[in-house]
Amino acid sequence: QVQLVESGGGLVQAGGSLRLSCAASGRTFTTYGFNTYTMGWFRQAPGKEREFVASISGVNFATRYADSVKGRFTISRENSKITVYLQMNSLKPEDTAVYYCASYPRGFSTGSPDYWGQGTQVTVSS
Repeated sequence: QVQLVESGGGLVQAGGSLRLSCAASGRTFTTYGFNTYTMGWFRQAPGKEREFVASISGVNFATRYADSVKGRFTISRENSKITVYLQMNSLKPEDTAVYYCASYPRGFSTGSPDYWGQGTQVTVSS
């Protein structure tokens, strides 16, 4: 019903930038409209639990960020392309993690997403 495919991860030096993309597809988005779903990015570092990074609502593009990334990361979306982005600037070694794209249940902008991508690795060297 929903497929989320991340891309754009890689190895970057501290202070550098990366842009992640998440291409969404599936009958759910076609039926109800991609713009009715809040989308988010999460990450999981080795030995740690998965944590929230950022989210963006579908219609008014309201955004939320984890305190650890505020001012450095920017989430955006292009509803016409059914795509979500995460621009990451001033990267730090502690940003190293697998980054996951996720979609929230329709009508929800917080709580637990119900669909996840396969993840893309981001490694920041010091």
